[in-house]
Amino acid sequence: MAKTLEKTRKQIAKKRNGTIDALHQKSRDSKRLHRAQVRDDRLEKIAEARRKKDQPLLARAAFFQTAVQDNGDKPLALEAIQAKINEFVHQHDEEYEEVKKSRRPGRPASTKEDLLRMKISALEKEQRDGFYLPDLTTEANVQLLSRFEGSWSYLTNLAWVKVSAAGHVKPSSFPPQGL
Repeated sequence: MAKTLEKTRKQIAKKRNGTIDALHQKSRDSKRLHRAQVRDDRLEKIAEARRKKDQPLLARAAFFQTAVQDNGDKPLALEAIQAKINEFVHQHDEEYEEVKKSRRPGRPASTKEDLLRMKISALEKEQRDGFYLPDLTTEANVQLLSRFEGSWSYLTNLAWVKVSAAGHVKPSSFPPQGL
């Protein structure tokens, strides 16, 4: 049960000597309980939307965390970083090809195939323009990334950069704007 509803229920029960079973349908207290329930539902929906929006960056940080841990918690060279970026960008290629092959000839693309194609093309465009990732070239940032436990608030402690396909590294801020 959410906090607002629980607090409201507790206050009403205290006022009515422990019972809230005998509330009239249009009483002030029942309206108050209803408002608290609606507010809690709205806040939960907003929180779920935020978690869904933040998920791609959390997955990206986790991917590069495993890359750093595989390297023994040492900074990576620019060539190795670009290889890992390429691996991240093309991680959905096999699934896309499988979905594409399973489609009968002459049939339109499925929604899943369209979503995968859009995701792959967006990642390829980002790779060309400047791929957003934690800075893997500094020792301190690599140590911080290796201790990443999966929370959004931890990501603000990390230094972030954009690495272009040409090899230019440009510092960036967190959270990203327009990603």
